[in-house]
Amino acid sequence: MENLPGKSDSGKQEMPKTAQMWRYRNPVEVKFGAGVLDELGHTLAGRAYCLVTYDDENGGRVFTDLTRRVIAMAGAPAAMVRNIGPNPDFVGLARSCRLYASASQPIEVIVALGGGSVIDAAKVLAAADGDFDKVQRHLETGAGGDRLGRTPIIAVPTTAGTGSEVTSWATVWDTVAMKKYSLSRETLYPEVALVDPLLTLGLPRGITVSTGLDALSHALESIWNVNANPASSSLAEVAAREVLEALPLLADDLGNQQLRSRLARASLLAGLAFSNTRTALAHALSYHLTLHHGVPHGIACSFSLPMVMRAVAGCDADCDAALRRIFGSDLGAGAVQLENFLQRLGVSTDATEHGIASRDWQALVDDALAGDRGRNFIGRRETLLAEMAA
Repeated sequence: MENLPGKSDSGKQEMPKTAQMWRYRNPVEVKFGAGVLDELGHTLAGRAYCLVTYDDENGGRVFTDLTRRVIAMAGAPAAMVRNIGPNPDFVGLARSCRLYASASQPIEVIVALGGGSVIDAAKVLAAADGDFDKVQRHLETGAGGDRLGRTPIIAVPTTAGTGSEVTSWATVWDTVAMKKYSLSRETLYPEVALVDPLLTLGLPRGITVSTGLDALSHALESIWNVNANPASSSLAEVAAREVLEALPLLADDLGNQQLRSRLARASLLAGLAFSNTRTALAHALSYHLTLHHGVPHGIACSFSLPMVMRAVAGCDADCDAALRRIFGSDLGAGAVQLENFLQRLGVSTDATEHGIASRDWQALVDDALAGDRGRNFIGRRETLLAEMAA
């Protein structure tokens, strides 16, 4: 692999990645802690805002109560968008943009109160500025990026997993054409992230586990990544260790505020890690499962992690060192540890149990490796296929 110590094709001695030039950037102002939602009014500073959140059907009555709380702190919004569901798609987002365009006055900032789907939808609204067609054209053709809007976003995550509050992209689905797109613009980094672990209290076990596993995937995939750097890997190591230790405990003790805080912190750190690297192969594999088999995102992007870890071991010295700091000196035993961790949470690592026929698995892997996220993966196809056949 490139970046491995040793000699290049030219015969020159190569430096390890840790000795090479690297950069890390994240412009989001983060405020973290129990009760930090109370900072919202001060953060808005009197600006006219659009509130983006769930309705009772998708989020339960807790979001009606949170909406009242926001209005009590910040006044009535100029527009309210509450039609957000899981995996925002073209149809729903077009309606969201119409709601945004009906604002009683020009919107100066968007408040995204919810999980990753809400924050991603807010990024689409910020880029669309009321006209979803220009976002759709940009996603489908790659053109017109200079005509997209740049409304500031205040992100208030209510789950611990997606990290969308500190990234500059949004996942958008076309469920008619069965395609997944990524809206990626530097202007989509939220202005501020208010990360209040108390907002995750009350989440059911399934969502708690799925979103926690999404955070773990973000952490590990930012380590076995061609874009990894010492800052992103350090953040990812802390995040991964926290998820591995705290998530099984939280799954059995959902009301534990300390564990909720640990998972919220781990999710944030993983988000800061992959905000610079993006994800890799496990996420690339996940999109087909979510689109075609309805597998929740956090499950779809984590079930393959042990297989991917086995395939990446030995491919990069810096990656191996980071993984040893998480799993111990024996990376083979570490992959077994990861497999047992998933099974303890009720997640099978067998692709066929998630709807993928054995005969289709290799083609799915090849398609994933050929995609944008797959090209971030530092492992070798041959090693991966050998792991699949084992």
